[in-house]
Amino acid sequence: MTAQDSATRPSRIAVAEAASPRATTSPDPAPHGSRRAGTVMAALGVTAFSLTFPSTAWGLEGIGPWSFVALRVALSAVIAGGALLALRIPFPARRHWAGLAVVVAGVVVGFPLLTTLALQTSTTAHAAVVVGLLPLTTAVFSVLRTGARPSRMFWTAALAGAAAVIAFTVQQSGGALSTADLYLFGSLLICAAGYTEGGRLAREMPGWQVVGWALVLCLPLAVAGAAVALRYESFELTGHSTAGLLYSAIGSQFLGLVVWYRGMAVIGVPKASQLQLAQPLLTLVWSVFLLGEHLTIAAPVTAAAVLVCIAVTQRARV
Repeated sequence: MTAQDSATRPSRIAVAEAASPRATTSPDPAPHGSRRAGTVMAALGVTAFSLTFPSTAWGLEGIGPWSFVALRVALSAVIAGGALLALRIPFPARRHWAGLAVVVAGVVVGFPLLTTLALQTSTTAHAAVVVGLLPLTTAVFSVLRTGARPSRMFWTAALAGAAAVIAFTVQQSGGALSTADLYLFGSLLICAAGYTEGGRLAREMPGWQVVGWALVLCLPLAVAGAAVALRYESFELTGHSTAGLLYSAIGSQFLGLVVWYRGMAVIGVPKASQLQLAQPLLTLVWSVFLLGEHLTIAAPVTAAAVLVCIAVTQRARV
């Protein structure tokens, strides 16, 4: 080895180490400001989703469950399609089709349909159980699908948060199980898959386009489903049913998913998923004001515990 090689070797090693992903000390690849913005967007998505069950309960006051879901998807698909057309967004690449199909099955059709069917015989408090388990399930799916490796601290906080939410929501519903649980647990699995796949796609294309194309692809099915369902189910546009349908389609199905997927793309699926630990509690608060349901003193206690768990998961290494 020459003297010149010896002199240049340390600098080459330093450059190689600096280029290596293992050399970074930051738990997240995104800058601090971007992470904060991503967290805010994901939190806005959670807030929008927290009104989904109360708005669905309102919608079911005058619209049948199958008609409600079909009209919800069709309305949001028309809005999304109009935005894509106005901005002349090109059709997604072939490599994105499979992922969009998962988003359609899990988020656009599966979760709304199964939870709507469950809410025919279940209260919003009991249905919130599925949301209490959704953050943990989404984190597991993200590990399997994207290769994320959250730390032990992350999993400990995630499990503790899920346990707190489940204990609270079961207590609120009196601890009783119903036939709606099959719908709820089924929606849990397919929604977690849809969230994970949508978050992965949002790293390759804007989040609103992920949502928009998924809705557009489902438009023919939604129109056909609405045409059939409206022939056999009741349909009455009262103040509550109209407001519930409009919010479910625009606020939850479209705008909520837009900011949610954008947030997941920035801070990662595991961390974004844990923000949903707050969703059941927000849903129960809305149910008090909008549906006249009642909460116990356990609500603020659980809220404090959940906020601690969320804070830990956001600081934990992924």
